[in-house]
Amino acid sequence: MFGLIGIAVIFVMVFGGYILAGGKMGIILKALPFELMMIGGAATGAFLIGNDSSVVKQTAKDMAKVFKGPKWRPSDYRELLCLLFELIRLARQSPVAIEEHVESPKESTIFTKYPKILADKYAVELICDTMRSVSMNYDDPHQVEDVLDKRIEGMQHHALHSSHALQSMADALPALGIVAAVLGVIKTMASIDQPPEVLGKLIGGALVGTFLGVFLAYGLASPFASKVRAVVEEDMHFYQLIREVLVANLHNHATNICIEVGRQNTPSHCRPSFVELEEALKNVKQDAA
Repeated sequence: MFGLIGIAVIFVMVFGGYILAGGKMGIILKALPFELMMIGGAATGAFLIGNDSSVVKQTAKDMAKVFKGPKWRPSDYRELLCLLFELIRLARQSPVAIEEHVESPKESTIFTKYPKILADKYAVELICDTMRSVSMNYDDPHQVEDVLDKRIEGMQHHALHSSHALQSMADALPALGIVAAVLGVIKTMASIDQPPEVLGKLIGGALVGTFLGVFLAYGLASPFASKVRAVVEEDMHFYQLIREVLVANLHNHATNICIEVGRQNTPSHCRPSFVELEEALKNVKQDAA
């Protein structure tokens, strides 16, 4: 919602101010299709040259994040803590029983209680791979913590490809606007024998290219890149929470302490209250009874 409001504010303020100052939209509207074809087409071509097909697809998908915001909501963090509580408690009660859940999470009676988490392959793999390594006696907390850090860092690096691609496009747009403006000047110079009123319109049309390049770069492309980056970084807190809880488990803290460590490391705007989480865990215990 805020993304759409922001775009509306940009267009209303820029073009509204121009019109109120006495500017005429006719010259902009006449030149816009051609300038947009040159600048937008060149930017798209450069984007395709500079990125492989996976990044192009990821960028197209990630554009929706500008309007949808982070994937994980406060209720998802609460459910994640409940899921980890169930898994850790079962692993301590019966190391053998936990194997069926981490080996086949889609068939697990625990994982299937949390369909949104189960649908995220990164979260499921992070949980299952770590708990599987513990069952194989690879349980040095510091080594596992280092592995998880590198894995999450790799996930974040991959997820930020689209943001980098959008920012590169934003950086190129002002220069491409100058290219379009220069072409407009060349066109104008070919009509140098025309009267001043004709030359004025031609020069104005050429300057639309410079305006459009800067406007698209700093009004749309760069904010889109920043928003995608912010959303990716926000969503990474979800995987960091998995790391915190599982590492606390390797230090042999009590199950409730492990979950509390995770709760304390949840971003403040998504963190469930102590009472809220206790109530959720109580319901988990009753369902398991």
